[in-house]
Amino acid sequence: MSESPVLTAVQDGIGTITLNRPEARNALNQAMRPALAAAIAQMRDDASVHAVILTGAGGAFCSGGDISAMLDTSRTGLTFRKGMRELHQWFPELVDLEKPVIAAVDGPAFGAGLGLALAADFVLATRRAKFCAVFGRIGLVPDLGVMRLLPRIVGQQRAKELVFTARTVDAQEARQLGMVFDIVEDAAALTAAAQALARRFGAASTAAIGMAKTVMNQAFELDAHAMAELESYAQSLCRGSDYHQDAVRRFKDKEPLRFDWDKPA
Repeated sequence: MSESPVLTAVQDGIGTITLNRPEARNALNQAMRPALAAAIAQMRDDASVHAVILTGAGGAFCSGGDISAMLDTSRTGLTFRKGMRELHQWFPELVDLEKPVIAAVDGPAFGAGLGLALAADFVLATRRAKFCAVFGRIGLVPDLGVMRLLPRIVGQQRAKELVFTARTVDAQEARQLGMVFDIVEDAAALTAAAQALARRFGAASTAAIGMAKTVMNQAFELDAHAMAELESYAQSLCRGSDYHQDAVRRFKDKEPLRFDWDKPA
């Protein structure tokens, strides 16, 4: 058995959360849930972290919920509801984490694992990565945000097809659908690509990215007027930041800006 169901590490401004039940393909069990919640809170509260990588150990991202726990027939509907509500206490913290989140997916991202991957801002995948809203195979509906996030990424009609059929999507199709940002060859290349992408945000304003993410995450919920108001508040805060003031000074003095994505990393 693994020593901890979720591992965390912070190095050079990059936080890494690793789902660590490789013997169960990192299935989300009862022990992993509070550990994952604590890991997300750690990355949220650590001011040194400018980007977060979410990944899985042992050649799998997350195979979904732990089906062995579903064999417990003593659990009532109210007990299940309590467990679901506990998920909903920490999952929005991941979706709305005000730092870039990169899901590094090798192997299966099934069920709840699909939800975890879709919660990221960028999904990097190996060629052997697989994605599946597998819930329908055991007579369940999608959870952990899949019914909200999937339609926003692939469109309503395609999301219904993926949910109703519960079919497996390979990395190439997932990229075509907009679920995957980029594909790499293998696990070693995945780690390198995730870290390289995370490093590129090191010179950016984490606050500006975080506020832009928070506002854009409401784009499908709010009308144009409400979005404009959020934009106004966010921009006002950014205009007063030390980062912006330094950037304006650099521009005036013809110095290179700290953050320029177009320049080679």
